[in-house]
This record gives sequence, structure tokens and C-alpha cells, in this order.
Amino acid sequence: MTPKIVFSDFDGTLTLGTEFTPRFFDILNLCKSKNVDLVIVTGRSLSWGHFLLTHFSDLKYVIAEGGGVLIRRDKFGNPLDIPLIEEKEIKRLESVTKSLLKKFSSLKLSSDSFGRLTDRAIELSDLLLNVDLLKDVKQFLEKEEINFSTSSVHLNFWNGDVSKYKAVKGFIAEYQSEVSLDHCIYFGDSMNDQSMFRYFENSVGVSSINNILSKLDYTPRTILHGDENDGPNGVYNHLVSLMK
Repeated sequence: MTPKIVFSDFDGTLTLGTEFTPRFFDILNLCKSKNVDLVIVTGRSLSWGHFLLTHFSDLKYVIAEGGGVLIRRDKFGNPLDIPLIEEKEIKRLESVTKSLLKKFSSLKLSSDSFGRLTDRAIELSDLLLNVDLLKDVKQFLEKEEINFSTSSVHLNFWNGDVSKYKAVKGFIAEYQSEVSLDHCIYFGDSMNDQSMFRYFENSVGVSSINNILSKLDYTPRTILHGDENDGPNGVYNHLVSLMK
């Protein structure tokens, strides 16, 4: 079955580690040849969404910040930002972030946080070097009733009801109402993909997800295996098998 829409996580799924490879362009070309939209659903920032839309003309939409904001093209082809949470929730996030950085003076937000609107991020590599700090940060966020999750590169935190699945469901209702979610597919590899794994019928984990399976409450329906199915290679191979 050729899917109507391909939804995919970005880091570690459409990239190999944090690197673009030629396989990413193969995926774009394959989807284009089959007249299938690729919609990236990422924990990356709003500014990254702008980068993706302005550099890859075949992309029409990006859902960024873990489902907090949709970026689409306006009638002139320029990126148009559509926040998926209320302004009051964005303002409270700003306030809590200031308190967090004041309490933990050594903590630094990710380099792309200046381009974020509905969430903030901390480099996971920095936190993993100090397990006690990671624990304290999580306790602080829980006390403030701020949500958080980890991607393959960041600890993301946000205020309000935000998830990749909620954003995808809303996107379908608003922009592709003739398409059933059951006729779409989702690829992912990390903790912040769990809402998609939980509710999405056709969810696929690239092979690197095997490293974190024991940590997941919800796993993808299909799990790929082997180095040949890591990251974008797994996405491409699986799509080729479906689109024959």
C-alpha cells in the first residue's frame, strides 16, 4: 500500500545521527515520484522549520517543536507560522524558563532555543554528563507542571497540551480532511515519538530504536532491524517496499 502521506521524525530518522546523507534526498525524490507528501514532525525549533521549507521545495508543511507549531507556505511560498497552543501558555513558558535558568546557573539552553516559540530545549549531551543535574531539572519542571520529553538530541520542555499526535491529527482535519490517518505512515526513533506510536496504526521504528525499546511505554507497530535500516536508510527501504 502506498501511503497517502508520509509523516516522519527528523533527527535520527531522516538524518543519520545528526548528519544529512544522500538518502534523505532519495526519500524526497521517492515521495515526489509517487505524488506523496512528506511531512516532517520534529522536536526541532520553529527556525528549523523555516530552514526545511526554504531549502527543500518539495516540502509543503513542517510540524515543529514536538507538535507546538505548524509551518506551511503562504500564497507567495514564504513560511507561515501557526502556533498550536494559546498565547498565555507561551507566556508562562517564558516565565518558567527564566526561573529555571536562575535556579540552575550552569544550565544552558540549546543553540536553537532562540528560534523556538512554543517550547525550549537543553542539549541532552550536556545533561548526560551530569546525571544529578538532569534529575534536578526534571524535578523542577514537574513541580512547575511543565511537560518535558527527550528526543535523540534534546530535553524539550513546554507548557500546555502538546504532542506530535495531536498536531498530526489537527493537521489532517484542517488541511487533508479527505485523507484517513489509517492510510498514512509515521517513522520515528525516540522517546518523543511515543504519542505517534501509541495512536498511529501504521507506525514504524527505524533500527536505532532498538537501543531504547526497554524505556518506551508505547512502541511502534513495526520495528526495523539491522544497520541497513538505521535512520534514513530504514525509512527509504521501507517506503520502497510499500510503493512497489
